[in-house]
Amino acid sequence: METRVISANELDMKEAVREAVALLSKGEVVALPTETVYGLGADATDAVAVAKVFEVKQRPSFDPLIVHIASVRDLPQVASVPEDIEKVFQKLISAFWPGPLTILLPKTEAIPDLVTSGLPTVAVRQSGSPIFRAIGRELGKPIAAPSANRFGRISPTSASAVVKELGGSIPLVVDGGACSNGLESTIIRIEAGEKRPEIHILRPGPVTKKELQNFGRVVIEKKRLIDEPADAPGQLASHYAPRTSLYLFDKPEEFKPEPGKRYGLMSYKGDPKAGYVNRHEWAKVESLSPGSGKLPEAAVRFFHVMRTLDEAGLDAIIAEPVSDVGLGQAIMDRLRRAATR
Repeated sequence: METRVISANELDMKEAVREAVALLSKGEVVALPTETVYGLGADATDAVAVAKVFEVKQRPSFDPLIVHIASVRDLPQVASVPEDIEKVFQKLISAFWPGPLTILLPKTEAIPDLVTSGLPTVAVRQSGSPIFRAIGRELGKPIAAPSANRFGRISPTSASAVVKELGGSIPLVVDGGACSNGLESTIIRIEAGEKRPEIHILRPGPVTKKELQNFGRVVIEKKRLIDEPADAPGQLASHYAPRTSLYLFDKPEEFKPEPGKRYGLMSYKGDPKAGYVNRHEWAKVESLSPGSGKLPEAAVRFFHVMRTLDEAGLDAIIAEPVSDVGLGQAIMDRLRRAATR
């Protein structure tokens, strides 16, 4: 199969939407840009189309998908909102939709069990990407769209990264440029709670614990065991991994290089004072936020840097930790799951 790449800039937007919708309407899968990472989209109400997503990604059927809606008005097609969390739900979507927040809700019958891995709940969000929303509006259906990569591999943040992962196995990639967030959405479950609403973070992401604390008591769920089925997307313990072995060390002195091996360093900001840059004669060094150590920049560059190191012909990648606060919690979550065990 030939994989076409079509630009979705201002001049080509209508054509890109038309071509994507034509394929999605026929039950095909299409790679689409979001503000987080590129997604592999299919009509979420078409079980056969959704099955193609699992096939192309080589994704296990016990790992559910996120369903994207073009407008809040489309939510009743996908999910219901329990009365006891309605008030806090409305506050959350007013603050974070469109955007990188996914909320777990009871699913409707329109969503096939394959999408939710047989679970009664569905993960829903409204993407901040105007291209993605335009395609959803024109399609008139919700879109199931996990990241557009092979299961467990590095999430793509550019059209070229999608082609490297899935070229030849999908018909179309809609090129919307580089993703603005660079990390997958935060996933939450809302409970009424006794005194305040409880917001359970199932996967850390761009919407941080600190931001969510304005709406209720925040609980961070523990990671799943490697062979334990997930109850929401993105919860598996091993994920986001490069083909090259990646090791995460809390302290630079924990790294003991073996003679003759080529090591690359994923540095936070490339600062020698952190102790990693001068620890070894690295074959390659890539920094998440060169010089400045800004977490938003590190989040945007994270998967790009990991992919660059993965393609450098190294024996191993050594990762320097970032500040484990705010967005740093999401970056560290991805690093821990990518690390070789």
